[in-house]
Amino acid sequence: MRTLAAISTGSGTTLVHRAADVVIKQRRRLVLVPREAPLSDIHLEHMLRLSRMGTVIFPPVPAFYHRPASIAEVVDHTVMRILDQFDLHLDAAGRWDGRMQTSTARS
Repeated sequence: MRTLAAISTGSGTTLVHRAADVVIKQRRRLVLVPREAPLSDIHLEHMLRLSRMGTVIFPPVPAFYHRPASIAEVVDHTVMRILDQFDLHLDAAGRWDGRMQTSTARS
């Protein structure tokens, strides 16, 4: 959240802060993946400010509709969705085709 706040206020002191500042200034695509939870009002205000500047706020929320078989599949799917934000389409993890698989009976 410190990085998000520094980017939001333009008071960055690191290379990451400065790079994000330049991306925003040039109106290029910036995707931030905050992993903090729960979120305070201050966090949300910084996110809203950045969103209004065109930044994509992409919390790494795992998806289970594709029925991952392992933690690695959850991570791969999340990374794939983040890369989609940059129009980098990788099929490392299976894509959901819109159909729910029928669950097998559990013993």
